[in-house]
Amino acid sequence: MDAIDRKIVALLQEDASLSLAQIAHRVGLSQSPCWKRIQRLEKSGVILRRVALLNPESIGMGLTVFVSIETGDHSSAWIAKFAQLVTAMPEVMEFHRMAGDIDYMLRVAVPDMQAYDAFYKKLIDTMPLKNVTSRFSMERIKSTTAFPMQPEARQAKDGKRR
Repeated sequence: MDAIDRKIVALLQEDASLSLAQIAHRVGLSQSPCWKRIQRLEKSGVILRRVALLNPESIGMGLTVFVSIETGDHSSAWIAKFAQLVTAMPEVMEFHRMAGDIDYMLRVAVPDMQAYDAFYKKLIDTMPLKNVTSRFSMERIKSTTAFPMQPEARQAKDGKRR
């Protein structure tokens, strides 16, 4: 990605509803080359998809829970089955396999404690788990989906990228 690609990606992360004309103007291109760059970024997998971000409270999903999971089984078959089952749960917003003292971390969105209790019971019934710990978010201080766009690697005097 060059500097213009990075500008395009930064703009789309901030507001994917910008028109092609607006994006092209802001990055200093005409619409056709700008559109070709966006298509290339999508095709190469840099841009995965464009979505609308919602306010969870406004749609009745005001409780965020971070769930850490430890398991006693680390076999490939267990991991694949667990991943399949957890991925299918609509309450799970993020699902990470971790390094360190826990094996998995989930970010779960539910309307309230009663809904979380139902989710929790469904989760622990999926497969044998060693430990499940829930942490409840009291306040969302920062939430973003935009990755910081690092400048291109600088060229050293010897021509090697740093």
